[in-house]
Amino acid sequence: MYQYDQYDHLIIRERIAQYRDQVRRRLSDELTEAEFLPLRLQNGLYMQRHAYMLRIAVPYGLLASKQMRMFAHIARKYDRGYGHFTTRQNIQFNWIELEQTPDILSDLASVEMHAIQTSGNCIRNTTSDPYAGVAADEIIDPRPYAEVLRQWSTFHPEFIALPRKFKVAINGAVEDRAAIAIHDIGLTVVRNDAGEIGFKFMAGGGMGRTPIIGSVIREFLPWQHLLTYTEAVMRVYNQYGRRDNKYKARIKILLKAIGVEEFSRQVEAEWVDLKDGPETLTIEEMQRVIDYFEPPAYKTLEDSDVVAAQDGNKAFANWINRNVKPHKVPGYAAVVLSIKKTGVPPGDATAEQMDFMADLADRYSFGELRVTHEQNVVLADVEQSQLFAVWQEAKAHGLATPNIGLLTDMICCPGGDFCSLANAKSIPIAAAISERFDNLDYQHDIGEIELNISGCINACGHHHVGNIGVLGVDKDGSEWYQVSIGGAQGNKAAIGKIIGPSFSALQMPEVIDRLLQVYLRDRFEGESFAECVARIGVAPFKEFVYATPIAEKGGRLVGEDEYV
Repeated sequence: MYQYDQYDHLIIRERIAQYRDQVRRRLSDELTEAEFLPLRLQNGLYMQRHAYMLRIAVPYGLLASKQMRMFAHIARKYDRGYGHFTTRQNIQFNWIELEQTPDILSDLASVEMHAIQTSGNCIRNTTSDPYAGVAADEIIDPRPYAEVLRQWSTFHPEFIALPRKFKVAINGAVEDRAAIAIHDIGLTVVRNDAGEIGFKFMAGGGMGRTPIIGSVIREFLPWQHLLTYTEAVMRVYNQYGRRDNKYKARIKILLKAIGVEEFSRQVEAEWVDLKDGPETLTIEEMQRVIDYFEPPAYKTLEDSDVVAAQDGNKAFANWINRNVKPHKVPGYAAVVLSIKKTGVPPGDATAEQMDFMADLADRYSFGELRVTHEQNVVLADVEQSQLFAVWQEAKAHGLATPNIGLLTDMICCPGGDFCSLANAKSIPIAAAISERFDNLDYQHDIGEIELNISGCINACGHHHVGNIGVLGVDKDGSEWYQVSIGGAQGNKAAIGKIIGPSFSALQMPEVIDRLLQVYLRDRFEGESFAECVARIGVAPFKEFVYATPIAEKGGRLVGEDEYV
């Protein structure tokens, strides 16, 4: 994995010293909160409902075991014993005291980590496939290109004050596991007819108030021009993106306003003076970065039937089926540690679990871990002969729930329990649904399904692309929930459609149950939830959900006219 060079170390040391003085001045009232706000945001520090929240960058989701142990240390020393892994492959700590934040950043720097580009109107942390480098369907490992983008974008003087935040995702495999279609820039590795490597370049994707699937603005971009073409896109956005209204400031609004063809024309015109300039990537420069991502010292092994070796242990077989993924090297597998145990907020891990995951990585996976945008953690390089031991240990620490891709493997933002932007709580809804469907046999009967929950329209829970999406809304000061269906990420990305009036918190488990009943009743064999919705439409689901009132204790019923 990438290690800091002299420039990285210098940048981080200077940033921490600068920030430490800014905090000192804020605590002594030399800086007002309004003056301090943009300074703290540049260092990933937010003010939430109860305390400060610090968001730490995990570039393209890759962690060394020592870095995971640092998260455990921060959770114990500075927070309340846990952290929250996010859909940006980062981690957040929700109970931070301002005066301690410079020390946290200093601790992070000791393991080559930081909180830069986790907030503000800049190019945010680049995300990627959590199985990068090991996926069987991979064209090339996208991590070196993600690292090049990180180095290029960090403190880029031209793009530190964009109209709005800017997110980039890169995928190097046939199957999109980086949700590239819902990013401001989405890149996927392709080969042209001559077998040369390049990128299909998408722009203008995003969620929030105006969810949009990104548009392809270039079918093939030679890899040498990754930075020059990205800079051309950024320049057009930086010049013409709206700054008068933050809700209309994302690049997706610009593309929608002027059209994809005109946007592409402007990018190509801007690119003319950039394409062969000093930011053109060379083989030597790429090899310098690629060398940091050399494959580990794999043994010469053969694939084995690990389930048969355990006499068909059903619990182990279920875990293998759901939580173990194929590996391109014979005799190895990737293991997903589920941070979705019933009764625990999705994505939350305790300090003890973080230390344990670091230990697992050291003993079984060459000391590396990956954070997924579905809020789980991956051990990418486990010998198949060690899977039973990993399962037993993970189960003892609450990290082996065999639910990856199933209903309770839901995405959920912190919502109104923490976030000051949220209209409603997310965590209690996730908990109620998990408890209602805490039957793994039933979840397996349903099959793969994505349930995503956001506490507000900012869509940190990616509800727009959930097969079932839940959005917290405010109605006359009360917390209600709007439901959409048919969304999807991956190669067939789609935005879900709202089924109708919103629901109270107490009604939500029954709403989910009714949606699932329609799916189980009407699906074709092998048909996914999103495919079923695309075929039969929203109407059958809506009709069944609203056919009879959904009762709640001490509450009121949803009326057909109560749209939000």
